[in-house]
This record gives sequence, structure tokens and C-alpha cells, in this order.
Amino acid sequence: LPPGQREVCDWPVLDLGAQPKIKLETWQLVIDGAVATPASLSWNDVLAQPQSAVISDIHCVTSWSRFDNHWEGVSARHILGLVHPIADARYVVFHSFDGYTTNLPLAAFDDDDVLLAHSWEGKPLNAAHGGPLRAVVPKRYFWKSAKWISRIEFSITDRPGFWEVRGYHNEADPWTEERYS
Repeated sequence: LPPGQREVCDWPVLDLGAQPKIKLETWQLVIDGAVATPASLSWNDVLAQPQSAVISDIHCVTSWSRFDNHWEGVSARHILGLVHPIADARYVVFHSFDGYTTNLPLAAFDDDDVLLAHSWEGKPLNAAHGGPLRAVVPKRYFWKSAKWISRIEFSITDRPGFWEVRGYHNEADPWTEERYS
């Protein structure tokens, strides 16, 4: 366990108070910003991409951790190959259907275990846990793993998101307890 964490066997639900109602028939994932090839993917487009499976832990800033979660989805590295960030791109901003945003250095997104997950433990992600699609960034506190993703924006400049502008640490490394700035 990272310092200050305790293990849980369930998966607590934390959100900003409302879960958006998302229809898969009209859902779109926009990937744009500082990229050579912007993309807009329908739900069927996401499922048609090469699929990856990852086993990773969840570390929540509220001090709980859950080990060995089985995720399925599209790897971040595949997304990078799809949109080709420009040379000056340094950051990724996740935008969610509920207005939530969070930021990551591009180097953190470009990791072999980062995933746009649609399934957890062999079943589609439910809305409470970010379905239909959420980011999974295992080496960061879980607020960096945005739920209900609607857009992935690549950026030349860093733009802190919802929690970061409210005093949470910009990097969010659980192993060094980067909880708050």
C-alpha cells in the first residue's frame, strides 16, 4: 500500500453529486487539441479499436486502495497513435459529461498501463463507476482517472482541472503522498 492508504475490498462510489445519463447511441468521444489528426469516436468506434486488458490497483486520495482490478478498454498508447500529438504537446486534459476536468502530463498518459476502460471485472462499467468510458491512470490518485469521458484534449500548456484548482496536487503520485498542493 502507498503511505496513508488502507485496503478495501469494495469499490466506494465518489462523484460530484450527479451521474450523467448517457445514451450509447449518441455518445461521442472527441480527441482533439494539439494533435495532427483529431478524432471523434462513436461507441461502436471505440469497441472496434484494438482492445487491451490491464490489472491495476486503485488509490483514492480519501485514503482507500483496492488491489488487482481487471480492466478492459483501449490503451492510451493506441490513442496516441491514432491522433498523433504534435511535438509541442505536453499535457492531456480529460473532459467529462458532468463538466468535470482533470489534467495529466502527456508522459503520464503515455504509459503501458493507462487505459480508456469500458469494462471492469469482466462486465461493462456501470454509471456509478464512470461508464460507459473512464480513464484508468494507475500510477496516480484516482481523481486523475476521470469518469464519463466525453473529450480528451491535448495541450501545449498545463491547465489544472476541477480538483487541482481547489488545492489538490497537480501530479497526484500516491507513493509520495501528493494529495494536496
